[in-house]
Amino acid sequence: MTTRRQLAVLTSLALLSIAAPAAAQTFDDFPNRPIRIIVPQAAGSGVDLQARVLAQKMGELWGQQGVVDNRPGANAIIGMDAGAKAAPDGYTLIYAPVSAVTTNAFIYKKLPYDTFRDFLPITQTTANPLGAVVNPASGISSIKDLVARAKANPGGINYGSFGIGNMTHLMGVLLSLAADIKMTHVPYRGQTPAITDVVAGQIPLAFTTTAGVSDLVETKKLDLIATFGEARDEQFPQTPTVVESGYPSVIVVGWSGLFAPAGVPPAIVTRIYDGMAKALAMPDVKDAIFRQGSKAVSSGSPQAFERYIKAETEKFHPVIKAAGLEGSQ
Repeated sequence: MTTRRQLAVLTSLALLSIAAPAAAQTFDDFPNRPIRIIVPQAAGSGVDLQARVLAQKMGELWGQQGVVDNRPGANAIIGMDAGAKAAPDGYTLIYAPVSAVTTNAFIYKKLPYDTFRDFLPITQTTANPLGAVVNPASGISSIKDLVARAKANPGGINYGSFGIGNMTHLMGVLLSLAADIKMTHVPYRGQTPAITDVVAGQIPLAFTTTAGVSDLVETKKLDLIATFGEARDEQFPQTPTVVESGYPSVIVVGWSGLFAPAGVPPAIVTRIYDGMAKALAMPDVKDAIFRQGSKAVSSGSPQAFERYIKAETEKFHPVIKAAGLEGSQ
């Protein structure tokens, strides 16, 4: 018959057998095999090129290859779904643009994953300056000019974007709400056709990445009347921000970031964050990302990145509602 003392000893041994593997799980050898980075966009896209810069640097820092796995389609939903369903061991990461984690959750009636439950934010990696460009013949020279004309002719000014629900669309909605104006949205299938029509004078105005129009601005085929960051764009320091034009709430920055599937151990998240923060501070990485029209940034911590995402979603949810986009897809 088992005595109380024997039971106590057996219980202690059982607890030790459970605790021992957990205590040994320090992940000091992470990573010890290649890491897959899912990119929910096509090869050659801006987000894909950024991911490849960081994947290469990951290999140099850790001695393990970073393998980019492009899963484009359905406005990033296919790739995000693959990432959400991956094993939570740190060997599958997701490199996602802002729309995949802040706007899709509200625009789509149903997603195959929970945007706010199924991913762990690791770090922001890039910031992409955005701006408003006009045809020089439009006679619009500033945001104040634009607002005055829109007030005088509600709905009479057309603005182009890269597509319905795209951040360039929401820029126009956010400005319209802040300035109490009405403009007419003209969605295009990407940046090139939208900007082409502004240059041709088919529409007077478009919201865009500043990097994507820098040559056209320098050759005077377009006028950059404002940028949408909190501070002036380093590439266009002479151009005022929308904030300076009197609308302090109108701050819009495109960005990308690194995520992991929910359930990855905190020690691994910290290790990945530390490696990415180190990479993003390196001059060659900064230069490579700058040449792509973005700025390399680190969030400061995974927790800071999570707070930033929360603030972004809280800002754009009412904008999506105002645009009539909530649950529209």
